[in-house]
Amino acid sequence: MKKSLLILTLAAFGTLQLSRAADITGSITLKGSAPAEKELTPIKDDPNCSAMYPNGLPKTKFYVVGAGGELADVVVSLKGITGKSTGASAAPLIMDQKGCLYYPQILAVQTGQKIIVKNSDPCVHNVHTVPKENASQNMVQMPGGADLTFTFDKPEPFLKFQCDVHPWMFAWVSVMDHPYFAVSGADGKFTIKDVPPGKYTLEATHRKLGTQTAEIEVKDSGATQSFAFEVK
Repeated sequence: MKKSLLILTLAAFGTLQLSRAADITGSITLKGSAPAEKELTPIKDDPNCSAMYPNGLPKTKFYVVGAGGELADVVVSLKGITGKSTGASAAPLIMDQKGCLYYPQILAVQTGQKIIVKNSDPCVHNVHTVPKENASQNMVQMPGGADLTFTFDKPEPFLKFQCDVHPWMFAWVSVMDHPYFAVSGADGKFTIKDVPPGKYTLEATHRKLGTQTAEIEVKDSGATQSFAFEVK
C-alpha cells in the first residue's frame, strides 16, 4: 500500500512539474534604416511648451531603433486567448505628460487594469481617449493637479490618447483580454511571463510596420521567438 501511494505521489508531482507555466522571451529588430523622424514644429507656437526646449524641438518617435537595429514599442501577445483578464488585480501602469509629450508613447494593458496619468508639466492638458471599441473619455488636468485614472472594458489595439490643447501629443494603448503580452524595450527584447504550456500563435505588432506571427510551443523551459521587421 505504501509503495503504491509513493508511486502515485511521484506521478502527481511529475505532472505538476510538466504543466508549470514558463516565460516566452525574444527580441525584435528592424532591417535597414528607419524613416527620418520629423520635428514637432507646432510646439513653437505654444509659449509654455516651447520654453521647455531651448536647445531645439523634439521629434516624432514612430521608430525607436537602437544602434544594432533593436526595435522598441512592438506589442507582442498571444493570439486567440480571450476572457482570461486579471486586470482588476494587476498593478496600475503609469503614463506621464512631460515636455508636452506622453511617456511612454506605446503601452499595453489588460481590460480592467488601471492606467494612471500624471501631469509633470507647468501647463494644463486634457487627456482625451479616442477609442473604436471602448467608451471615449475626456478630462482636464491642471499643472500639479490630481492624477487621472483610466480603465477599459473591451480589447482594442492601439487605442489613441491625445491632448486637444496640444494637438501633437499622442499615445497609443493596446488593451488585451488576458495577461499574456509585452512591449519590446529599447534593447528590442520582450518577456511574456507565466504562460501555461501549450501551442500558441505569437503576434508582434508595430504601429507603423504592421503585424507578424509565429507558431510556438511553450514547454516547462519556456520558449524563444524573434521577429525582424522591414520598412514598407
